[in-house]
Amino acid sequence: MSSQVAVASLGGTITMTGSGAVSPTLGAKDLVQGLEVGEIATLATTPGASLTFTTLLEAFDWANEQVSRGAQGVVIIQGTDTIEETAYFFDCLWPHEEPLVVTGAMRHPGLPGADGPANLAAAVAVASAPGSGGRGALLVLNDEIHAARWVRKSHSSLPSAFESFPGPLGLVVEGRPHYFHPAHRLPALPRPQEVPAVPLVEATLDDDGSLLDWLNVGGVVVAATGVGHVSEGMAEAISRARFPVVVATRTGAGTTFRATYGFSGSESDLIARGAVMAGWLCPRKARVLLRLTLGAEQPVEAVFANRGSVFLSHCR
Repeated sequence: MSSQVAVASLGGTITMTGSGAVSPTLGAKDLVQGLEVGEIATLATTPGASLTFTTLLEAFDWANEQVSRGAQGVVIIQGTDTIEETAYFFDCLWPHEEPLVVTGAMRHPGLPGADGPANLAAAVAVASAPGSGGRGALLVLNDEIHAARWVRKSHSSLPSAFESFPGPLGLVVEGRPHYFHPAHRLPALPRPQEVPAVPLVEATLDDDGSLLDWLNVGGVVVAATGVGHVSEGMAEAISRARFPVVVATRTGAGTTFRATYGFSGSESDLIARGAVMAGWLCPRKARVLLRLTLGAEQPVEAVFANRGSVFLSHCR
């Protein structure tokens, strides 16, 4: 195989066609026309909302194989509904210096101003650039290059829907990526063979936490209020939980605290009850990490202490 960029499609808006309501039909070969790429594969034709960890592990294995055969980078095309989670999934597992770039589209090919072709061209440019090496998994949309760790979807439909709390890592200008920070990344987690169920439960006003008592799962992520606070009832339910509980902030920015507040349901109280704080990870990223951590039989508290810290992740 030549040292070009390998491209695989999982489906999503970028692949959708139809005379009315659209659905995913296009394959990778339909999308890469006019681009200089290497190996091409259609691994799925699935909306982003229906992707599974099983499909993502298959995509990871395919990408891993392409790099072992000489690809200088990999692009994964998919739907944007869950792309902030899947990009982080790949980032946690990706062991190579070669970049893995995830992209998609906000407007399907039948709409005026469809952004898929531009996003894919930018993603291929990023994946083939030497400066993209050592940065793990990246998300490229709207000519912005985002670290998988930080990116989130902040609007339901705009082409500029994606943002990162510290800002993007770089921009694609005249077909070339320009980075604002040096490369940095954390070591990859082992690839799990299976991943246990981990629901995401949001703490809300007057929440007694009883839902946790009904769950028979591998672990739970609680999207807590503020800096990691829940009601007294939820705190008691966390004490009773028979599985690991990770607590993240539901706010969309900022970190969980550890020792500022001391009331029942506060961050220090939850830590004393055995909960693990997600730090700077948002609830959705925390859920991905907890599933991978449990599946790889890694220590939950140690993994989150490492990956939940701000570290130098803004440079990833």
